[in-house]
Parts: sequence; C-alpha cells; structure tokens
Amino acid sequence: MSDLAIGITSFPVLLGLIFLRVPIGLAMFLVGLGGLYMVTGGMNVGLSKLKTETYSTFSNYSLTIVPMFLLMGQFATRGGMSTSLFKAAEAWLGHRKGGVAMASVGACAGFGAICGSSLATAATMGQVALPELRRYGYSGGFASATLAAGGTLGILIPPSVILVIYAILTEQNIAKLFLAAFIPGVLAAIGYMITIAIYVRVNPGAAGLRDPIPYPERWRALVAVWPVLLVFALVVGGIYRGWFTPTEGAAVGAAGTGIIALLGGGLNWTSLVQSFLETARNSGMIFFIIFGAAFYNGFLALTQTPQSLAEYVLATGYSPWMILSIILVLYLIFGCVMDSLSMILLTIPIFFPIISQLDFGLTQEELAIWFGILALIVVEVGLITPPVGMNLFVINAMDRSTRMVETYRAVLPFVASDVVRVVILVAFPGITLCLLRLFP
Repeated sequence: MSDLAIGITSFPVLLGLIFLRVPIGLAMFLVGLGGLYMVTGGMNVGLSKLKTETYSTFSNYSLTIVPMFLLMGQFATRGGMSTSLFKAAEAWLGHRKGGVAMASVGACAGFGAICGSSLATAATMGQVALPELRRYGYSGGFASATLAAGGTLGILIPPSVILVIYAILTEQNIAKLFLAAFIPGVLAAIGYMITIAIYVRVNPGAAGLRDPIPYPERWRALVAVWPVLLVFALVVGGIYRGWFTPTEGAAVGAAGTGIIALLGGGLNWTSLVQSFLETARNSGMIFFIIFGAAFYNGFLALTQTPQSLAEYVLATGYSPWMILSIILVLYLIFGCVMDSLSMILLTIPIFFPIISQLDFGLTQEELAIWFGILALIVVEVGLITPPVGMNLFVINAMDRSTRMVETYRAVLPFVASDVVRVVILVAFPGITLCLLRLFP
C-alpha cells in the first residue's frame, strides 16, 4: 500500500474510532502513531516524534491564551454576569412578542463576548433563562431550541478560543480574526431574533407575554452590565490597538473578570479553587486534543496526503465557489458529530491548502480570515443540527419534561437562519472583511 493510500485510509479509521466513542484526541494520536508505523516500517520514527511533537506543540507561547480565556469564562459565570445580562435584555425586550426568547439570545451574545465557549454559553444561559422562559408560557421545545441556538454565539463573538487555534494553525493575526468575527456574530444574533419574531407569529401558542417594566428599572438593569462591556472593550480593543499581545489581553481579561466577580460577591475561596480546577480540566482536555491533532497531521504531512488532495481537487476543474461549497457542506455534516475544536484541528491542515490556491479576488490574508470565519460558523451550525447536535442535548438535559423531538422541530427555523447567513457571507466576503478594511 502506498503512503498516499495509507493517508487516505486513515480517515475512515479515525471516524470509526470516534463513532466507537474513543476520545477524539486519543483517536487522532493512535491513528497517527499507527500510520507512522505503517509508512516507516517501524516504531523508531513514531517514538522519536512523540518526544519532539510534545515539546514543539506545548512550547507554543500562543497556546497560553487558551487557559486564560477559559478562566475568564469561569469567573464570569460565577460572578453572576450571565444573570445581569439576561435581566438587562429581558427588561428592554421581554414585553414584546417573543421578547423573553430574544432577551435570551441577546444575553447569550453578551456572555459569549467574555466566555469563548459555545457549550459553556448554552449551559450557563440555560440555567438562567430556561426557568424564565417556562414561567412566561414558552413551550419547552421552543425554549430549549432558542437557548441551544443562542449558545452557538459563544464561540463566534470574540474573544474565541477556536479562532485562536485557527490563527495558530494558519499563521494569521489573532486580533484581525477577532475583528472579522464581530459582524458575522452580530448578524447571527439579529438573525435569531428575526427567526423568533416570525416563529411566535406563526405559532402564537409557543410564547406568552409579560408586562412591560418601568423605564427607571430598565436603565438600572442596563447599568448593571457595565462590567461585561468594560471587559470586552478592554480585551478586544486592547489587543487590536496593540496595547498588549493576545496572551496579555487574555490575562488582563481574566484578572479583570475575577476582580469584578470578587467585588460583586460571586467569588470566594471555594469558588476560586473550583474555577482553577475547572479551567485546568478543560485546558488539559483541549491541549490533549491539540497534541493528538498535531501528531495525526504530522503523519498526514509525511504521506503528502493534503498536498495530493489539493492537487486532485484543483485538477477537477471545479469553480472555486463550488469547491468552497463542498467543503462547507462537509463541515456542516461532520459538525453534527464532532465538537468545533476537533473539527478545526482535524480539517484545517487538509482544507486550507486547497482554499489558499483558489482565486476569490482576495489577498491571501483576507482569504484565510474569511474562510476561517465561514468554517467556524458552519461547524457551529452543526451543534444545533438534528439528530446529533451537542447544544441540543446540553439544553434538553436541563428540561427533562421536554421531548427531544419537540426541540428538534423548533430548532429547524434557527438552522434555516444560519444557512441564509452563511449564503450571504459566502456571496459577499466584504461583509466579513469590512472592519478589517476600515481599520487596517
């Protein structure tokens, strides 16, 4: 068997291990190690790579940003920022038709700006908003679908851990990726709110109404979210303006969020220790996935599989738009069964060489940033796409009285909204890149 055949065969083997519930990081490591054994005819190269890959992967200074952003999300959760965001959004939108659901989406967008994790955003906001949604007469399926969709904003609205990983893999500027993700993230939140407005008019019994809140109370609720705005402006603005590096910005954000949580009474010694332990646990999981992906991708590079696939795709004569559409559909399918980090680590070394050779009328930097945002969006759509959407299971586990089929049915309009948004961003790259062009 040729090296290329071994590389191509590794894909179904890897997917088989994943479907057998082998942890994704371990699956990629084992397939990479076995592939190296078959290609080189022994274990010497694999064992040598085990030593060198471990050091080269974890000595990357940029990876230190990951635990800092995770810690910032822990402090934000324990500091009650999710609650204040929801109360503020509910105060201004709750009295409208579908307003409490819109408030949930708005709160998810705000919390995503200081969390950086889709599943964490969905789980945290689910605890805060789900009781309120049910209290005001929202059907179980609609409530859980709204929160599952809103949770996807956590990974898109900067700062985002996945965008940091993508920037490292493709050697792009982290600050520019954060800036490019802002408008697509806002468009996602607006699209979800429009979807809610249409849904409650087509299905009037799916949502109840609540009385308007007096304006003085609305302003007080709005003032209460200033810590979130301060942290977001300081981290993202400081990184982009060059006041500090992305790693320093993440540290500043974690420290600032921790101080705010401490002053607000949401952080004590016990919760501080729990925050550190949870951050360490999640960081270890992410770093092991990164290590497994690095090992597997090193094996693929040795077999020349990515380069051969790129040459084959380009030789087909398909238009760049057709090739991009096929890649995005693959992301959508695999996003249903794999988490976003694993998908990005596994596929970018294969797909990015193909995309970088296509002509979309963009510079290489613009192309890399545009494709990264598109890939991230489509992978996140997979988190709410039936029958296997991770966000759907997270939210549905909080509301055992709602049947999963009801959530599946109610989430389809949100998936349709995402598809429309992807089509728009593919057709008009300038929407994603406009802030980069305005503030070079």
